[in-house]
Amino acid sequence: MLSYNLHGRKDDRKALAAVVREAAPDVAILQEAPRRFRWRQKSAVLAREFELVIAGGGLPALGNLILTNLRVRAVDAWNVSYPLTPGRHMRGAAFVRCRVGRSTFVAAGSHLSTDAQERPAQAELLKRHMDEVPEPLLFAGDLNENSGGAAWRMIADGLTDAAGTDERPTFPATAARERLDAIFADQRFTVLQYDVIDTPQSRAASDHFPVVADLELEG
Repeated sequence: MLSYNLHGRKDDRKALAAVVREAAPDVAILQEAPRRFRWRQKSAVLAREFELVIAGGGLPALGNLILTNLRVRAVDAWNVSYPLTPGRHMRGAAFVRCRVGRSTFVAAGSHLSTDAQERPAQAELLKRHMDEVPEPLLFAGDLNENSGGAAWRMIADGLTDAAGTDERPTFPATAARERLDAIFADQRFTVLQYDVIDTPQSRAASDHFPVVADLELEG
């Protein structure tokens, strides 16, 4: 599984595609994906560049996009919009119910506000929707704060932080000092491996490093 803030695809797109293709995730949860004019076409191009397929998200999820490989089948998808704060960006979350063989799980992603006053309410609404999911849940996103923040703690409650004790920063890629990007897993998952992809290509591809986790679902 991969979580990646694409920085609106403002950087080296060839490097971006190379980073994701090399990671070869079963599920990619993306932030700052296409969300405006011709977003469907742009998302399709992005998926093709990444050698993945669209599972859910996009404009209805306010730029949160979930892609999968052909091993994973998306059987349902839905989105959440957060209340608009005047003068700030509309934000939301994407949810996709996925099936691999006989196993079903839900992948979710979000990009929380940069405003410390706005983030906790977004996290509270997101957590309510996450708690309504009966299947094993995987969440990934850019929380715009580190693990000491109230929104981070709210989202993480009851879930496993895939990073464990690995507190490597993910932002900014040119001189990373903040861990803003995370993967959280339902306790029915076992985290086998976690990594922050810090390479010359990932430094050119976005202002965030992607984070990846290898997870095993019980049963």
